[in-house]
Amino acid sequence: MTGTPQKPLLVGISGVKNSGKTTLMVKLIQALSSQGLKVASIKHDAHHFEADTPGTDSHRHKAAGAFASVIFDSEKLLLVKDGSWQVEDMLAFFEGADIVLLEGAKHTPYPKIEVLRRGNSTSPITAPGQLLALMTDTDVKLAGVPSLDINDVDQAVGIILKLRQET
Repeated sequence: MTGTPQKPLLVGISGVKNSGKTTLMVKLIQALSSQGLKVASIKHDAHHFEADTPGTDSHRHKAAGAFASVIFDSEKLLLVKDGSWQVEDMLAFFEGADIVLLEGAKHTPYPKIEVLRRGNSTSPITAPGQLLALMTDTDVKLAGVPSLDINDVDQAVGIILKLRQET
């Protein structure tokens, strides 16, 4: 008898521009993957980005007017599809994932770990009810929110794994 597949835990990594979100994402992906978990990632770009390399066949397909284009080989695929997207729309792409880490998208309702770095930001941007922890090199403290050393990935992993057990 098979059950309904468990939805992956979604945790956001937030912070202002150049706070260290991508660095933390990479370290979390490595640490969680090394424990045998299937980790997926979503990167929100507040600006418009070039989704394909100009001059390639798939770029030419999109430039010609295709509303969607996929390039694939025997090991991976890249989908470029026009539309208005929400994080929930992308979760279907991650069947089998244990954890999805979302970089950016600070206005989404998911639980988040925020990177707060000296000289870059002075106060959290994440709504207090969504904040799992601050990863910081400052003295900023919020009641009820753990403040972790900005380099203490193990503690951040522990918070994520605890949340995963609770959900």
